[in-house]
Amino acid sequence: MLTVQLRKRRVEFSLDLQFSVTESGVVALFGASGCGKSTTANLIAGLITPDSGFIQLGNEVLLDTAQHINQPAEQRRIGYVFQDARLFPHYTVEGNLRYGLQRARQQPVIKFDAVVTLLGLETLLQRRPQQLSGGEKQRVALGRALLAQPRLLLLDEPLASLDQPRREEVLPYLERVRDQLKIPMVYISHQFEEVLRLATHVVLMQQGLTLAQGDLAAMSLEPALRGLIGAEALGAVVEGKVQEIDEHSGLAKVALGNGHVSVDAHQLQSGQRVRLQLLARDLILALSPPQGLSVRNMLQGVITRLTPDDRHATLVTVDVGGAMLIARITTSAADEMKLHDGLCIWILVKAVTLRGHVFASGDTRSV
Repeated sequence: MLTVQLRKRRVEFSLDLQFSVTESGVVALFGASGCGKSTTANLIAGLITPDSGFIQLGNEVLLDTAQHINQPAEQRRIGYVFQDARLFPHYTVEGNLRYGLQRARQQPVIKFDAVVTLLGLETLLQRRPQQLSGGEKQRVALGRALLAQPRLLLLDEPLASLDQPRREEVLPYLERVRDQLKIPMVYISHQFEEVLRLATHVVLMQQGLTLAQGDLAAMSLEPALRGLIGAEALGAVVEGKVQEIDEHSGLAKVALGNGHVSVDAHQLQSGQRVRLQLLARDLILALSPPQGLSVRNMLQGVITRLTPDDRHATLVTVDVGGAMLIARITTSAADEMKLHDGLCIWILVKAVTLRGHVFASGDTRSV
């Protein structure tokens, strides 16, 4: 369990943030630059003191200003990875990693060799930081934080200084840490692509305030998200299970709600659970089963909500059997089709994006 309630007055805004999660995973603090994400990370780490607040990690209270409890940063056992790697230039990669071990306040559970293998650092151990790429530096910084034996990882926009190819290089390693080590993480980003790949719980922030919070699937449908990412990036994030692989077509059949969709089968296996994103702009609605179309992915569902998006568009939320999708259509089309709550509808899916593998059933545990 992680519970955070923080208030801190700044010159540019006043932070008033609260969120609580009961299972391990990745809590993403998402919002535009300057909304208070890094301030929140520094407050959780104990690097700055809030005006008032409460932080509980597991069964231990780290901060309770009402009870005059404020554990020093060095006692909180929180690993911190910054935007810049902050490696020691006079140490080799191995020296930087072993510095993390020296900072551990308990017997190592996370072993040196295991971290080196997990993060693919075997060939880098004798290099100096100045000999590393940006992505390699961040992997070393992550390894050093892990070897300090943290009970919580804070990652403050760790990919912000990297170009897109280097981001794509590091993201799979962050997924490995999430899935294999099960250390809870607070991940800070203003790039929603990163949140889609990594997060299990999302806290939407604006000007120091919590706009909304919840699991990724729920937050992908949250109206407040549109103002942060724009209409073009709005869409449902859902989980499905790979039913079969068609070697001839190179497509995987993924069960979704009461139907299925086909996605690129690259690196997928039958029985695997995957995370999918279906953008609102890529969904077409029909009142009857369509025929004679090139679109292969079709799902049947029931409309649960219609929400005005702007003067000319309407967001239509559809339950396709436990999975909730959202389509963005013109308001005139919604009127002509006489759409309403409870109406049975067909959805044509023009594109499905694979957003990385997700936790297997029962794979999460309490913090």
